[in-house]
Amino acid sequence: MQNKYVYTVDNNIYINLTNRCSNRCEFCVRYYDKPIYGDLWIKDEPSAETVVDILQRDYRLEDYGEVVFCGYGEPTYRFDAIEKICEYVHSKGGKTRLNTNGQANEILGEDITARISKCIDTINISLNATDAVKYDKICHSDYGERAFEIMLDFAKKCVDCGANVVLSVVDVIGKEEIDKAREIAKSVGAKLRVRELL
Repeated sequence: MQNKYVYTVDNNIYINLTNRCSNRCEFCVRYYDKPIYGDLWIKDEPSAETVVDILQRDYRLEDYGEVVFCGYGEPTYRFDAIEKICEYVHSKGGKTRLNTNGQANEILGEDITARISKCIDTINISLNATDAVKYDKICHSDYGERAFEIMLDFAKKCVDCGANVVLSVVDVIGKEEIDKAREIAKSVGAKLRVRELL
């Protein structure tokens, strides 16, 4: 098993910090037989310093659009590392994005929304469904049906801290569900992104 801590997709740099996740989503790419972006399972979790060293050595940040925290796991398990890496990225004029399930406060046992809103330029939260029952049915969270409200509370608190928050759903859920998702995003002050299922 190779440790693929940094990879690129569509002119963005992706940071892969952990395999750990509080969800077991049925559609997650980590369960595909043939990995889309190569094998992103990692044997060891990298330190912030290791990731920064890779970025310094192998990448000119000005040549890329964003540095995105997204791998096979939920990045916010490693929030301390995220903060340090963001400090480096911003020092070089780069932009940051977090792809998250929105359960960070529950995972870490503290409210990190003020801190995360300062270091991440765009917080992309996977909405995935329009109510708690549907969410739990497809995401199988460690927090059960509570996970849906945990996620929306996190989104609202980030918005209240001034963050650029985007909720996302996949296009296969149908127009009616997409319309409901748009209303949910509006209710917390976030944008909605409808993405294509890979």
